[in-house]
Amino acid sequence: MHRRLVFEEPVSRAALWSRRLAWFALAVLALALLAFRTGEPSVEGLAPVAAAYLVVLLALLLSLMAFARIWQSGHRGVGMAAGAFLLCVLMLGPAAYIGVRLLTLPALADVSTDIDDPPAFSRSRAALDARAGRVPPDLDIERRRLQRRAYPKAVPIVLEVPADIAFDIARRAALARGWQVLEAIRPGGRSGAGRIEAVARSRVLRTAEDITIRIRPRADGSRIDIRSASRLGPHDLGVNAARIAAFAEEVELLIETR
Repeated sequence: MHRRLVFEEPVSRAALWSRRLAWFALAVLALALLAFRTGEPSVEGLAPVAAAYLVVLLALLLSLMAFARIWQSGHRGVGMAAGAFLLCVLMLGPAAYIGVRLLTLPALADVSTDIDDPPAFSRSRAALDARAGRVPPDLDIERRRLQRRAYPKAVPIVLEVPADIAFDIARRAALARGWQVLEAIRPGGRSGAGRIEAVARSRVLRTAEDITIRIRPRADGSRIDIRSASRLGPHDLGVNAARIAAFAEEVELLIETR
């Protein structure tokens, strides 16, 4: 009886290590995001996330090297390399999206529907405590004009209802968006304006944006202006303009269902 000897090609080490590194990078990235989400958000807190993405890039490079080696030598491991490559591409997707936003949108972290007279943030004790004593700085008129060119739809909300009703609608819209309302002062007093102070948090990283809403009476109704400012970094990736647009849509929906 004769035995048949079967020789198998060795497994590509690059493929094996690309798979190991890809899964390691996924674990590190998940832990880094969890730590950032549960801690106090800061630019420094993003360092572990950046480190995780360096491992992702290394795993991606190894997977490409594995494809080349397998093609040249016929080694096994194409499935490992393909899985690592796909996992790396999936993890790099959000980073690529952020990169595109950084390149295509202006470096703004404060957006207002009134560029000539932006609503001022409250300096009351409750508002300052919620913002850890921070008051978003005012932008110069040139940067406000830059905002207008980048986000032409961030405009005042004009309603054909009295200021008191507009105030109630604005407050309901803020709560419907899931914002934490800190203050709500009805229209009246010398200026006749009302104000709502709120804080919004992103869904994934839980970063905070400060929001102030001003309601002013008009001869033919009322006007709502909203200002949204990010606390983290000089670039909001378009988040504040999107939040203002979502608020305007919520107000419109509430007006239609009155």
